[in-house]
Amino acid sequence: MEISLDAIDLQLLDQLQRDATLSNQALAERVHVSPPTCLRRVRRLQESGLIERQVALLQPDRLAALQGHGLTAIVEVSLDQQGAEHLAAFEARAVQDDGVQQCWRVSPGPDFVLVVHTRDMPGYLALSQRLFTQDANVRNVRAFFATHRAKFETKLPLALG
Repeated sequence: MEISLDAIDLQLLDQLQRDATLSNQALAERVHVSPPTCLRRVRRLQESGLIERQVALLQPDRLAALQGHGLTAIVEVSLDQQGAEHLAAFEARAVQDDGVQQCWRVSPGPDFVLVVHTRDMPGYLALSQRLFTQDANVRNVRAFFATHRAKFETKLPLALG
């Protein structure tokens, strides 16, 4: 669906990126439109695919205190063969794994960069076996284990006037 954005649409997207739990009434007040107009515009943004989904962001340190340690790694993966079918096959396996939070095809350098989160090191080793060791096309894996998260943001920059 083709869509054009005006200043109100951009303000709606900005507010929803900050807090998607806002009621329609509160959102309408923040962008200075009527609630029916706000609801219609948000539905249009959802139907166009600009709003992909709404989720809850969990605080990993607090969750770790309740569930156990938690381990985050940024992993570079290089494949032996980079044909489209080989890249697609690895990507399909990576995105299906619950431990993979993000999967990026990158260039130059490695073929993929993954952000993975597991409960602990044994969990990472199991993920490593599933995704890297058992795949004959994986040539090199380089993992960087996070020791501190200084910033985590999901918000995309918008051209607000």
